[in-house]
Amino acid sequence: MNDQQQRNPLFGRGKAQGANAQMRGAKPLASMPQLGMKPALAGASAASAPATASAGSASVKLAVGQTPATAAATAAAGVAAPAVAVSAKPQVKRDSTLEVMVASMIGTAIEFYDNYCYSIAAASYFGLIFFTDVAKSDPVLATLLAFVTFAVSFLARPFGSLLFGHFGDRLGRKKTLVAALMLMGTATFCVGLLPGYDVLGPAAVVLLCVCRACQGLGLAGEWSGAALVATENAPADKRALFGSFPNLGAPIGFFCAYGVNLLLDTLLPADAMVAWGWRIPFLLSCLLVIVGLVVRMRMSETPVFQKAAAENRTTKTPLRDLVHHWRRLVLGTCTMSITYTLFYVLGTWSLSYGVSTLGFTQQQYLGMQMISVFFFAGFILVGCLTADKRGRKPVLVVGNVCTVLFALVAPMLLAAHSVLSVMVFLCVGFACMGTIFGPCGSYLPELFPAKVRYSGAGLSYNLAAITGGAFAPTIASALVMNFGIQSLGWYLGGMALVALVALAFFRESKDVDFEQ
Repeated sequence: MNDQQQRNPLFGRGKAQGANAQMRGAKPLASMPQLGMKPALAGASAASAPATASAGSASVKLAVGQTPATAAATAAAGVAAPAVAVSAKPQVKRDSTLEVMVASMIGTAIEFYDNYCYSIAAASYFGLIFFTDVAKSDPVLATLLAFVTFAVSFLARPFGSLLFGHFGDRLGRKKTLVAALMLMGTATFCVGLLPGYDVLGPAAVVLLCVCRACQGLGLAGEWSGAALVATENAPADKRALFGSFPNLGAPIGFFCAYGVNLLLDTLLPADAMVAWGWRIPFLLSCLLVIVGLVVRMRMSETPVFQKAAAENRTTKTPLRDLVHHWRRLVLGTCTMSITYTLFYVLGTWSLSYGVSTLGFTQQQYLGMQMISVFFFAGFILVGCLTADKRGRKPVLVVGNVCTVLFALVAPMLLAAHSVLSVMVFLCVGFACMGTIFGPCGSYLPELFPAKVRYSGAGLSYNLAAITGGAFAPTIASALVMNFGIQSLGWYLGGMALVALVALAFFRESKDVDFEQ
């Protein structure tokens, strides 16, 4: 640089404008990795002048936080300060698809294993063990009372949704899921330790209801959190498929529960099962809980929640904010209820009816149910794959229409008293249920924004557990006892029609912005 150039103030200005032009032609700094200082250096070096090189050096000092005097010198050299101040986006850690699948599926498998073990025990043993005096004079009434204790879990579920939904939307999905799994597993293990009516009298029933209520609290926080772990890690075009991961835990839990009970019924005499054998499935659940805790502790927080927390879009009062979405809550509950009705009519009520009225042994009917559960799992996948391709609403409409048709023929299938007709009843019923149940892992979370998604999806799911499943075995038993087997069809058909009415107001959610 000569003396004339040093004395000419326009020289420095021209070079600075050239450097700024180079910077304007570069890519936006927010899209580049690491710190935002490299584009400034690249633009400065392109000018090929000592003064500009000095400006590039000054920009590095500003980026690492130099004094105001240095910043002023940098500004005088012509470097634009806002370009240097931009920082890169924070990196979001994502789990692999296998980790997401196992973490979301394991808890739901334990949930349904616990529920099925309880439903089998309630249908087969709890009437005699916890309502001994009633069972001596009226075994059917004792079974009905055992089914009432089965309903206690469902009555506790909305409170569990409010509790775990609050923390799930405030603190994150991972921590809340771990707490829900621990509560659920501890309560199930304690059921296996309870003394019967002969030892504690009415206090045994009270303790059974307390354990069942704690199960319900834990179960309420489990499914919704698992569904969010799956769907908030999913690509946009595969959200229903990822949402099938927790729902596939249901047939896995079903198969394990019925398999363990079938094995025990085969190996142990009836007296031993009543005396102590019924406890074994509940005590074995602790092994599944340990595996689930290990998996859950290793997983990461979901990317959607990480982003919402980084952008300060979480809420400290998710339940209050959820009030603004009450219509979606009602629609989700009404659409989901038929799933629970099918679930406990096929899995719990029909076991009691098949043994007491149709003349099957416990082992025979459990074996038929274990075969039919494969239809349940298969149609969960069919429903979810179709929901990703065609949308959630068409799949749900078809599934519920098929359920109405199934309700018309279900009484005739049971009245035939044959293995073939009962197998058709179970397989077709579980196929209808899988078609409806599968997409709920995506459409219930899609109804609500991220900041209240845990609370909203969980409360819809668990209110449906009350309206559709809590008293399903009791209602089915009472209807058949008083009005005959054809009343079972009225019950199933009526619940499916409620879902179809709700779907008329349902807006397709396949392409919703899931990060908002």
